[in-house]
Amino acid sequence: MDSRLLAAIVLAVVTAGCRKSGGNSSAAAAKAGGMGIQVVAVPALKRPVNESVSLVGTVVPNEMIEVKAETDGTVGEIRFKEGERVAQGDLLVALDDTKAAAQLKEAESRLTLARTSFARVEQLYKDRLIAQSEYDAASAESAEKAAIVDVKRRELRDTRVIAPFAGITGARLVSPGQVISKNTRLTWLVDLDTVKVEVEVPERYLSQLKVGQPVEFRVAAFPKDSFKGEIYFISPQLDPGNRTALVKARIPNGDAKLRGGMFASLDLGLQLRDAALVIPEPAIINNGDATFVFVVTPTNTAALKPVKIGLRLSGSVEVLDGMVEGERVVVEGIQKLRPGVPVTTGDPAAAAPYLEARP
Repeated sequence: MDSRLLAAIVLAVVTAGCRKSGGNSSAAAAKAGGMGIQVVAVPALKRPVNESVSLVGTVVPNEMIEVKAETDGTVGEIRFKEGERVAQGDLLVALDDTKAAAQLKEAESRLTLARTSFARVEQLYKDRLIAQSEYDAASAESAEKAAIVDVKRRELRDTRVIAPFAGITGARLVSPGQVISKNTRLTWLVDLDTVKVEVEVPERYLSQLKVGQPVEFRVAAFPKDSFKGEIYFISPQLDPGNRTALVKARIPNGDAKLRGGMFASLDLGLQLRDAALVIPEPAIINNGDATFVFVVTPTNTAALKPVKIGLRLSGSVEVLDGMVEGERVVVEGIQKLRPGVPVTTGDPAAAAPYLEARP
């Protein structure tokens, strides 16, 4: 470390101590009386630390569609109730099918006639009584009539709106007798047995995410409940505007508490360190980009040490470099200290709250 920077920090700390304690009277008194300055110090301890990031995501259903008919027509019958659970294949809405049924019957009659005619032509062709072109024309007409029947059968099926998957229906948006088009929304169908949480994760965290990683989140509607799931998708492409990647997690939702559109307050676990060195946050002295702590040496004097900090926790800070386990760090009385001054650690009970606050 630059000696000028360290000297500046020492001067700042000493100056603060002088202002609050009336010059250097505390240090002088300590030397004169043979007693150290009273401080509270606690040892740096190794604790498991779970690094996480708090993000806001959105709950989306596992599947969700706007239910629409595939043909124009008149609503004949509505077979679902709003908000009820339906099975895959259940009939939701039936349109008036009289016109489609009549057209199918007509097409089938034409097909029967075409096939009878083609059978006669085929026999004449085998007996070499007609030309190849007549045979080909009769064959094509029969095939055409068959294709028309297939289309009419499909049009008749399209008058019945079927649930493509099991789910819960939304509000009913049409009434019996209403004339609709293919673009008319009839209702919604939502599968909530499983839901997804979609969240945009900043680029710098992506290296610590993987498919199968557990996630935990809460929603405002159920503030006391915690919902758990796991990541199943990490986008291979970042949003160039904000440098985030879409991440999706899948969550079981058998009780249907979670609904699409809810905000999810997500605690995304990034990294678990089983033995991180942790000290109380009040011990930290910040000066621009530099961070320092006062430690109590084996000879009971104060020493100012630069440290590199990592994760900030609730009331505690992870130390990545600059200290070792068991080293005593000053958490109270810092403003009175300067390097080399004798210290007294005082009543151990005063240090108890800082030890209990560790993660």
